[in-house]
Parts: sequence; C-alpha cells; structure tokens
Amino acid sequence: MAASSDDFSVLVLASDLGVDARPFLAHGQGDKEEEEEQENWHDCSDQYLFPDEDFSDLDLLQFFRLQGSDKHGNRIFRVVGKYFPAVVVSGERLKKYIFHKICSEVPEGPFCIVYMHSTVQKEDNSPGMTILRWIYEELPSNIKERLQTVYFIHPGLRSRLVFATLGRFFLSGGLYWKIKYVSRLQYLWEDIKKAEVEIPEFVKNHDDILEHRPLTDYGIEPDPSHLAEIPSMAYSFGRYEERWASREYMS
Repeated sequence: MAASSDDFSVLVLASDLGVDARPFLAHGQGDKEEEEEQENWHDCSDQYLFPDEDFSDLDLLQFFRLQGSDKHGNRIFRVVGKYFPAVVVSGERLKKYIFHKICSEVPEGPFCIVYMHSTVQKEDNSPGMTILRWIYEELPSNIKERLQTVYFIHPGLRSRLVFATLGRFFLSGGLYWKIKYVSRLQYLWEDIKKAEVEIPEFVKNHDDILEHRPLTDYGIEPDPSHLAEIPSMAYSFGRYEERWASREYMS
C-alpha cells in the first residue's frame, strides 16, 4: 500500500496522568495571543485622539494634569476634584478629554492617578459615579491594564461609605481593587516623592484641618472649611445669575 503524501502526527495522552493537553493542541495560538497582548500594552489607537477638538479651556482648569512618577515607576496623572466644573462640562466631552490626554501624553507604559477629593462639592465638582463608571468601561482594555493605582486623597466619610456599600456594584472589579485611600498627605509620600506631584495650597490647608480635627474624617466634627466656604463665582455663575434675576423680579 502506497504511503500518503500528507504527513501528520498523532499525540496520545493518558487522561489518568492529569496532563493538560491544551498547550500541545494550541501551541501556535497561545504564542500568537501572547504577542498580541504585548503589542496591546503599547497600543493607543488614533481613534482616541481628537485633533479637531479644542480642549484649551479644560487645560486651563488644570484638573487633569500629567506630573512626575511614583516610586514604582508609574507616571502620575494628578486630578484635582475642586478644579472640575461639573455643571458646565458634559460627560461625553469629559470622556474625550481623558482619552485624549492619556493617549497623547502617556501612549505606553504604566501610569497611576492621584485624585484629590479635598473640599469637593457634589453639586459643583462631581460628574457622578455613573458617568465615571461609564468613562472607565469605555477605556480600551490595554489602558485599563496600564492603570496601576488610584490614590484617593481625603476621601471623607460619605465617599468611604459609598464605595464600601456600592463600589463593587458600580465599579469594575479591577478598578475597585486599585483604589488606595490616603487620609493624610504624609501617607502619600510613602509611595510618591514630594517633588513628583504638585499639591495645591487649599489641599494642604485641608490636610492641616484634618490633622488637628481627626473626628472630621468620621463626620462627628464639622469641617470649618465647608461651613465658611463661599461657592466659586466661576463655577456657579449661572446659578448666581438666576437667583439674582429672580430676586429682582420678585422685588
């Protein structure tokens, strides 16, 4: 009987030995997936860059800025919650801005976020957990993998309760476990050198208040900075104008 021209081989594995056959059956496929994963780590597609968009107004606010690196070699994006005017910036524009900043300024390699929650007002400065979750879920998988840590400075009692009770439902598991609470600036220096990130003066002042009034963290003692705080005219001008107009009309 003539031998067939097509060469093939048969590999027999004893099932009782508990040998996983997948590496033998998909040898080439496994190597290909590993190569693609390595390529994706450095991939930041042009579709996440928006050259026609003018983000100069958001850049001036400095609520999302690239700074130095932490002690683990991760580039730092500093986020100052108080600087973000949530009442005038839509979630869609915020998403485009974040994507553009990450892909244009840190197109490859690991990075972290230092988020400063000091004296943030929910109505004026918070885009909402739903929008933040949506933005994170829209990020490409390689950017999610490159995000190593979120340093959450001055979280406050309300933020801790929200994340403790609803965080696992509203945030992806990967992001939830990347959040590191930093109640005082002195603990931030364990992971980041002081010269690597710029701390606004009002954040330092808030840190001093918390240091001398530790019960403020738990909502037992009121925060004097909130009691005496005057809303920013820049962020609340529209509301102020409406109130003033209504007063003139009523008078």
